[in-house]
Amino acid sequence: MIGEQFPWLTAIISLPLIASLLIPVLPAKEGKQVRWYAMGVAIADFILMCYVFVQHYDPSNSGFQLVEKYDWLPMIGLSWSVSVDGISMPLVLLAGLVTTLAMFSAWQVDHKPRLFYVLMLMLYAAQIGVFVAQDILLLFIMWELELVPVYLLISIWGGKKRQYAAMKFLLYTAAASIFILVAALAMGWYGGNNVTFDMVELGLKDYPLGLELFLYAGLLVAFGVKLAIFPLHTWLPDAHGEASAPVSMILAGVLLKMGGYGLIRLNMGLLSDAHVYFAPVLATLGVVNIVYGALTSFGQTNMKRRLAYSSVSHMGFVLLGIASFTDLGMSGAMLQMLSHGLIAALLFFLAGVTYDRTHTLALNDMGDIGEKMPKVFALFTAGAMASLALPGMSGFASEIAVFLGFTSSDIYSSSFRTVTVFLSAVGLILTPIYLLSMLRQLFYGTDKVPVCVVGDTEKRKDYQDNSEAMCFGTNCVLPGQARYTDANSREIFIGLSFLALIIAVGLYPKLATELYDVKTVALNTQVRESYTQISQTNPKIYAEGFLSPKITPSESSSVVAVIK
Repeated sequence: MIGEQFPWLTAIISLPLIASLLIPVLPAKEGKQVRWYAMGVAIADFILMCYVFVQHYDPSNSGFQLVEKYDWLPMIGLSWSVSVDGISMPLVLLAGLVTTLAMFSAWQVDHKPRLFYVLMLMLYAAQIGVFVAQDILLLFIMWELELVPVYLLISIWGGKKRQYAAMKFLLYTAAASIFILVAALAMGWYGGNNVTFDMVELGLKDYPLGLELFLYAGLLVAFGVKLAIFPLHTWLPDAHGEASAPVSMILAGVLLKMGGYGLIRLNMGLLSDAHVYFAPVLATLGVVNIVYGALTSFGQTNMKRRLAYSSVSHMGFVLLGIASFTDLGMSGAMLQMLSHGLIAALLFFLAGVTYDRTHTLALNDMGDIGEKMPKVFALFTAGAMASLALPGMSGFASEIAVFLGFTSSDIYSSSFRTVTVFLSAVGLILTPIYLLSMLRQLFYGTDKVPVCVVGDTEKRKDYQDNSEAMCFGTNCVLPGQARYTDANSREIFIGLSFLALIIAVGLYPKLATELYDVKTVALNTQVRESYTQISQTNPKIYAEGFLSPKITPSESSSVVAVIK
């Protein structure tokens, strides 16, 4: 009884936030004490959330659980209201795992270590706050709080163009988040004197269709920027290209998923009537993301920018699943977010490991390092295989679920489904091409003559004549300037931690799907009921010959078993 009454979610958010405030008073001899302290806090918080969800969370319940609600600013209706359900709980665990391993990957940070770990712990707390916020105004506050640490982490510990990348990230995401505030105020104040920002109560309000469409469009922009939907994606390659590896891991592994979470939680959950009208738009945007992201990856010579555009492509499957109107498609969208979070974090981590050795992200300057670093080669190859949806890995389970879910949808006409699936399949074909090409440029031999990347002619000659110089493709660096050793035990542990989960979910997807299936089925039932009601009064809601406004009362629940 005491365990049920204890404010577990508040504790999970507060632990890293309060701990970050104590870092300035810690002794910081070479940053070792700060590093161990921050890692201890991150691990403790992750263990705490695992314990809470194992002991006090019931995956068979589609409602909100571990509900905590306290009046905060009652004069404006703001309350500290947090809870979890099948949509938020898996993403909380993903955020905890990725952020903890990202902090472990930052073990060598020696530039302003106090500030670095303060920002990482604050980011940890803000991410969890976004996923558990039950008050839409509280969600907006947590959303904004998350922007500050990311901006500083990029602008201080990023690459040569870090200031530009950090400012672009801030401008895009901060400007777009204004739509969340506008939507929150509009929904909260709608209905006269009953001012509330609680999502459960907001979902019970009957909004005019015109207002719903307006709110949905605004939220689509806000969450579309975070999810990197074309054409709102341009901040992402710049941010990844300049951010350090730990920050890129969190950007790709967690922050992108906030966009997908927002679309499911607010756009689908609160504005289900408007979702019926916007679903074809989401499906179209999903196809554009898949094909555009894959095609653009080919033109990237920067390793992290290529991986960034790969993320843009993979997020298209999330949009397809959300727009499918099927239980299997919705399950696939959730699984894609979880799967991509693990795979992208692994690949950006390994990109950082490679950069530590070569001191370059230019693929044209690399080559022939597979023989010198076989462990990094093996981990990178496994991560690339997962990203291209190799059977037996989580990427395959999630993408096949989205495909089957969309093709089995009885909402859309066969012509629309055929075109959508065909174009999406083109993206699937392109994915292994650009990923395997990246592996070839990184790890296999090259016929290029090594040219030292220094400006002075004499120094260039010294590099070429020095027998101790290590050359990778066209890039030559002396051993004193970089560590040309293979992956160490810490890096192998981080890589295998991700790979173990990727393979486990790929071989047995039920490990993930059973956490959220009850909730995604309930959400899909809700939007299908909205479609039924709308189609009765507006039978031509979708253009004849392009989409078909037919619907059957029964769901093919047997199809969901495909990925279980």
